[in-house]
Amino acid sequence: MRGRLLLAPLVAAALLAAAVIATPAAESAATKACPASGLVIWAGEEPGGGTAGSVYYRVQFTNLSGHTCSVQGYPKVNAVDLKGRRIGAPATQAGGKKLKAVKLAPGASATATLQIADALNFSPSECKPTLAAGLRISVPGGSGSKVAPLAFETCALASAQTLSIAQVTKTS
Repeated sequence: MRGRLLLAPLVAAALLAAAVIATPAAESAATKACPASGLVIWAGEEPGGGTAGSVYYRVQFTNLSGHTCSVQGYPKVNAVDLKGRRIGAPATQAGGKKLKAVKLAPGASATATLQIADALNFSPSECKPTLAAGLRISVPGGSGSKVAPLAFETCALASAQTLSIAQVTKTS
């Protein structure tokens, strides 16, 4: 009987230690993907972000949900008109390293770099230049999308690829 009484605290201590060690893994596994409804999504020009033939924009995802969530991978991006209808080809994925999930605590942000090629890089017959009113941006690894207002000239024909997006990274 005395042996069992001595063994019980040791077993309890071992179980407690296992629970403490397992907690961080359980928390990271429990971090759900961010829904668009809990994020502010916007696009702004990168400082010094212009090159010959294209401009770079920062697409930012800021968590205002009050709960930690995560984003991972490449957002889907399309140019849209004033009525939210897609214009031209969706953004291609820029090459990158292994996809990593980015945890967003309340108020934290993640960004992805968007390259928009100048519609004047293409002949009018292969482009059909038109003005876009914004970007429909989906939550990478999450659900939903939002339109970020941004006026720019793009190609209406899907055969002319004007958009390229990088994967999301933690905003420093």
